[in-house]
Amino acid sequence: MKKIVASVGLVAVGASGLQADLLPALTTESGKPWTTSATLRGFYDDNVSTIGNNDPLPPGQHRDSYGFEVTPSLEFIFPMDQTTLSFGYVYSLKYYDNKPLNSSGHDISSHDFHAALTHAFSERYSVSVKDSFVIGQEPDFLRAGNTYTTFERVSGNNLRNYGTVDFSAQLTPEFGVDLGYANTFVSYADNASPTPDGTFTQYSNSGLLDMLDHRINLDGRYLLQPQTTGVIGFQFRETDYTGHQPIGVYDNGNYVMSGDRNARSYYGYVGLDHSFRPDLTGSIRAGGRYTDYYNDPVNQNQGSPYFMNSLKYTYLPESFIQIGGSYDYSPSAVGPAPNQSGEINTSAQSGTIFASVNHRITPKLYGSILGQFQNTTYYGGLYDNKTAKFYLVGLNLQYRFTPNFSAEAGYNYDDLNSEVQSNYDRNRVYIGITGSY
Repeated sequence: MKKIVASVGLVAVGASGLQADLLPALTTESGKPWTTSATLRGFYDDNVSTIGNNDPLPPGQHRDSYGFEVTPSLEFIFPMDQTTLSFGYVYSLKYYDNKPLNSSGHDISSHDFHAALTHAFSERYSVSVKDSFVIGQEPDFLRAGNTYTTFERVSGNNLRNYGTVDFSAQLTPEFGVDLGYANTFVSYADNASPTPDGTFTQYSNSGLLDMLDHRINLDGRYLLQPQTTGVIGFQFRETDYTGHQPIGVYDNGNYVMSGDRNARSYYGYVGLDHSFRPDLTGSIRAGGRYTDYYNDPVNQNQGSPYFMNSLKYTYLPESFIQIGGSYDYSPSAVGPAPNQSGEINTSAQSGTIFASVNHRITPKLYGSILGQFQNTTYYGGLYDNKTAKFYLVGLNLQYRFTPNFSAEAGYNYDDLNSEVQSNYDRNRVYIGITGSY
């Protein structure tokens, strides 16, 4: 399972423009254990605060803004006989001519810390540890994996940490097992209590979205043919909302609390990993999930399909196509909206498909096209079966004058069509240069 999860986490087509990968790879072609780089970009964003198309603007607020971004980074890698250690830091400073909504100033910072460790105990046993910690505002930057929980930009120093530990054992030439653990921690800056006078008014982002998500999976892998491996797996997932705040009111006057949406999910699935040929590989997982909302007063437990797949084709040197998709439980970023039966919006089901093309047009000119569509269906309460459709497209051209100096230009488009939230679209263009050493 870990291989397919890693593959679908590779595509980031939103606004951050920092990393296409949660845990970027490093190289040692220069012979030194570190690499430093800096990017300078100018940009135009026509909906910097992701305001609804029909929503009025507060007095003095602008929907669009010009600006510039400075992004220095530092990466280290230490390869050894059986162990590889890598870690790095990426900082981004964006200056907006018209400051975003709810921001205290015109300049916004984001931070990306990441580390990875792989160790081979022997030819049969290995372990991999990875972690990514970010502070930011954009929805693509704060997500863990390819599924968006929230579609709006959120001002403030919002935190997201995503870490994994994977252990692989090849017990016989044909049979092996993978044991994995993944943890996602999310904490939003908006943490003001919504009931200072004892009367509920509005939930905070922290009360609604702060969470701690645990996943444990055990996969059995059997070599069916030299190019095909069959997989049968099980996963346990617990999602705890940690805001400890009121986020709504039931008809009887009692508060809906953050933890009322806590969930435990049990997965079973089968799959295949297949190498069609050296330049074409694919993976698929399909099964089911049962979710227990153990704090929900009216017991809205739920069963649902589960699906993940990916396909990668390297058709030329430094040119490849990658497509994939998933269908799974996802946390809900909308209010609980209790109905008369006491049912609340507990979660969502998100189906996602994505595709990317990276092409070396000439020896020095590179281009990429990234696209993603996510259909989120909300579960429970007044929003039951309501949907939100999210479309993203990203285009980029890069010209590498030398291995250490390049120029780029790009365009990103986002579109939200929701039955619950305000619809918006967003266009961003940028041009910049990057130097590395």
